[in-house]
Amino acid sequence: MNGGDYLASDEEIHLKRGPSGLGFNIVGGTDQQYICNDSGIYVSRIKDDGAAALDGRLQEGDKIIAVNGQVLKNLLHSDVVDLFRKAGEDVRLNVQHKVQTQQNGPLGHKGDGEPGGLSLSTILVPLLLAGAAATVWLIMKYRHRH
Repeated sequence: MNGGDYLASDEEIHLKRGPSGLGFNIVGGTDQQYICNDSGIYVSRIKDDGAAALDGRLQEGDKIIAVNGQVLKNLLHSDVVDLFRKAGEDVRLNVQHKVQTQQNGPLGHKGDGEPGGLSLSTILVPLLLAGAAATVWLIMKYRHRH
């Protein structure tokens, strides 16, 4: 997830398992951290026409806090997958949405295991401005001496 400042909002979402399951993919767990120093479980992809897409509230990047009341904390990725498989037909998710407040770069993560970071422009623009200011200062200093 690149760029922006995020504020979290919590919601409880009830999904009914469809022919293709719940209709989303997850990333994360103690063995596959999606975000550095965070072993939480995140939605990496919403499948078209799946239960989650038809409901419309679950979004890519949301953190799943609990499934049917069981908190997803300090679990291996495979244990969470098993928990989802055994969750039954009616599944209650406690979700923490990410609400973007400022756009710095492209959003989106399809579960490739590489979380985003700062955009290149966030790093380069201040460096270029500092370099330009230093150059102007050196030119002015050199002109006053000669």
